[in-house]
Amino acid sequence: MIRRTHPALSVWAWVVYAFLYLPIIVLVVFSFNDSRFGATWTGFTTRWYPALFARSDVREALAHTLEIALVSTLVSTVLGTLVGLGLWRYTLRLRTALTGLLVLPIVIPDVVMGVSLLMFYSFVRSGLERLGWTFDNGFWTVLLAHVTFQISYVSLTVRSRLAGYGPELEEAARDLGATGLRSFTHVVLPLALPGVLAGALLAFTLSLDDFVVTYFTSGSGFSTLPVLIYTNVKRGVTPDINALSALLVLVTVVAIVASNALLRPRRQA
Repeated sequence: MIRRTHPALSVWAWVVYAFLYLPIIVLVVFSFNDSRFGATWTGFTTRWYPALFARSDVREALAHTLEIALVSTLVSTVLGTLVGLGLWRYTLRLRTALTGLLVLPIVIPDVVMGVSLLMFYSFVRSGLERLGWTFDNGFWTVLLAHVTFQISYVSLTVRSRLAGYGPELEEAARDLGATGLRSFTHVVLPLALPGVLAGALLAFTLSLDDFVVTYFTSGSGFSTLPVLIYTNVKRGVTPDINALSALLVLVTVVAIVASNALLRPRRQA
């Protein structure tokens, strides 16, 4: 029996989608606006995209953003995968508590996490200064901050990917003569690989788009694209900033679609 959706629910769904995505569509459209300032449409042009990459501050922020995203994704993917495999394989008494600790960086507000990391770095800096060592907020502080919240997403994604499989698959491989390393590389890793890749894409997207944590943990001489956008928007929204925001939206959408495609269960032939 096919149940039909009430027309009012369909209308309400379209209203919600419009509320969520119409501002993004407007942003993308106005990135092609010929007017330098204001929200008045004066004509179509693509000149803001080449002009965007002609700016030295944009190129520098892009380099910082990609460096942070790539390195933090690599580190968090390795560590998060190990944590996810450990939670799946071993029956721990404190597994529920450990899972709660992994969820905590996801559910707490970003501003709380940013302030807490800022205070932690200040505490570490004061301790090092007593030893005669100094450091400034920059690449390493932002990198560690991103890894802190990325590990949770990767580990939970890997664990959810393996949730439908039991450890008896690895035990069967061991019974058939496979070594521990061989059973891991030929049984466990292929099963977990879609979750690992999806978690890595999700971590890369989160690092690429993060503003609040980066804003609190970066120094005055270190800027990423979200921080650069915020700094420029305070002086007024211009089409080149719209173009930069549109590119970030495009990369984010592609990464999320790819991540969902990897986590989608495959149909048995």
